[in-house]
Amino acid sequence: MIRPVAHLVLADGTTFEGEAAGSLLEGAITTGEAVFNTALSGYQEVITDPSYAGQVVAFTYPHIGNYGVTPLDDESRSAFLSGIIVRDLPPLHSSWRAEGDLESFLLAHGVPGITGIDTRRLTRHLRQHGALPCAMGTGSVEEIADVAAAATGTDGMDLASVVSTPTAYSIGDGSLRVVCLDLGVKRTILDYLSRFATVEVVPSSTTAAEILSLDPDGIFLSNGPGDPGALDAVASTVADLVGTRPLLGICLGHQVLAGALGGETYKLPFGHHGSNHPVKNLTTGQVEITAQNHNYAVVEGTVPGAHVTHVNLNDGVIEGIALATANAVSVQHHPEAGPGPHDASYLFDDFAQRIAAAKGA
Repeated sequence: MIRPVAHLVLADGTTFEGEAAGSLLEGAITTGEAVFNTALSGYQEVITDPSYAGQVVAFTYPHIGNYGVTPLDDESRSAFLSGIIVRDLPPLHSSWRAEGDLESFLLAHGVPGITGIDTRRLTRHLRQHGALPCAMGTGSVEEIADVAAAATGTDGMDLASVVSTPTAYSIGDGSLRVVCLDLGVKRTILDYLSRFATVEVVPSSTTAAEILSLDPDGIFLSNGPGDPGALDAVASTVADLVGTRPLLGICLGHQVLAGALGGETYKLPFGHHGSNHPVKNLTTGQVEITAQNHNYAVVEGTVPGAHVTHVNLNDGVIEGIALATANAVSVQHHPEAGPGPHDASYLFDDFAQRIAAAKGA
């Protein structure tokens, strides 16, 4: 395949030459916040994870697309990220599960991409300078650089309302009833919850009164994209829900719970994106290998009444909190991770047990 020459330019002017891929059309320029993901597999999960909305994802693994794609690995109804950056996009794929190739998948979902990029150099730059807005396209380097300089990151952006379901829907037929506040929920999370519950998935704009009117046995706060500091209305809703039912939050749901309790969040230099982050469970002392995808984190010591349950061993970031008096628990990492480690999947069993105990009390 002969591809048009394309360039990736970061907001600080750093420039990379590559080739257009996916839906990156000739003459078009796309923008987003450049981040890198260190997972060795799971590119389709990443591309369809709503948590990446507003971001251009650089994969550190050099060969992306070598095992094709299958609808079974879609994590949402669409692809919400702004684009992908890869070192090599293989023209052939090989897997008994594959039902298509990645390039066709990118075209079908309107995902622009750029290949032939020195992703090792790019990753080292982002690690040194932090996540940066970027632009990529096939036009002149000068034009792309101008667009990159004017591009913005995810700071202050409510992207949860963009990716959330527009209408409520149900999944599963378990005996327990869980309401999921959809801030950008992944399908695999719903699969875990539906193993023990009938899950009512509701839009991010749903009020506390509307959620409680569904008479849930438990409440789940999902993952999602963007800045938790921009979700004041959601945090207010969660504040009204805390203590009414057993509650579990994951990723953005963890940050929103912290905010609802009076906590603060901050933006990490380049975020945590990958499937190999060591997290220590402070209750058991065990180290769990986890999958992660977040740019923001909870400020230690700012969540009244809550105690820290998990910490990231790489940089000490808070990975979990619990509020015993309100039966509320949340974690920053992704216990559903598929593909990825399943060390933290016990959190769903714990949630089911907490719900059952509260219902029987």
